[in-house]
Amino acid sequence: MDRSLSLLDLALGFDEQLAIPSPLNGKVILIEDCVETSGSFVLHQLMKRVLSSNSSDALIFLAFARPFSHYDRILRKLGCNLATHKSNNRLVFFDMLMVKCSDGDQMEDNVSAVAKLFREIQETVRKLQSVTSGNITVMVDDMSLLEIATTGSNSDHVLDFLHYCHTLSSESNCSLVILNHEDIYASMERPAFLLQMVCLADVVIKAEPLASGLANDVHGQLTVLNKGISNSGRGSSRNKLQNFQFRIKENGIDYFYPGCRS
Repeated sequence: MDRSLSLLDLALGFDEQLAIPSPLNGKVILIEDCVETSGSFVLHQLMKRVLSSNSSDALIFLAFARPFSHYDRILRKLGCNLATHKSNNRLVFFDMLMVKCSDGDQMEDNVSAVAKLFREIQETVRKLQSVTSGNITVMVDDMSLLEIATTGSNSDHVLDFLHYCHTLSSESNCSLVILNHEDIYASMERPAFLLQMVCLADVVIKAEPLASGLANDVHGQLTVLNKGISNSGRGSSRNKLQNFQFRIKENGIDYFYPGCRS
């Protein structure tokens, strides 16, 4: 095993530092978190992996939660310069905060708004495929804010968008990574798009607080359900469930099994 691989890497199906092709190609990865334990750091780790200097992969990022400067500052601490990747056309950043502010009046027609957004993503994928041989990943931060920005009170349009992107990932062999705040819907019936996300996801990563309560040196636990782990090239696959803890540092993340942190 490559010592530089983390427990999260291994849970996602990587068995070497630079897996070609990536085990996430054509897959849907759902990251679920809650108020007590944010899963944003998982998104940042996946961004760094996609934009690694050792690969030719490209990233399409839909930012509903934060401006570009937020992600750029965090990724710089992880050794990844987003501004450079933007100028090199490896990163296409959709600032959806600006869309909500400047184009709010156009959101009245929710169906056309969602369709327009998807067409822009689809066209961006085509352009990237014409200039790179690497995998293309589409990331959404986060799906609950996408619902607010594009649909108002009707979550059916988010469901449509989800199906559009799932079809795109299947046809173009793209990866789709979605962050969603699970506990937002705790006091109501779970919307159809949320149930569909879990159903469509090939990998579900859930960030939760420790069952034993707060700890100074452990910030939470991750549960990773990988529905498509291949069986050593034998043509079969199986679900694989892993649970481990994490500690967030200034320039990285420590992952470890319960009771095994040195």
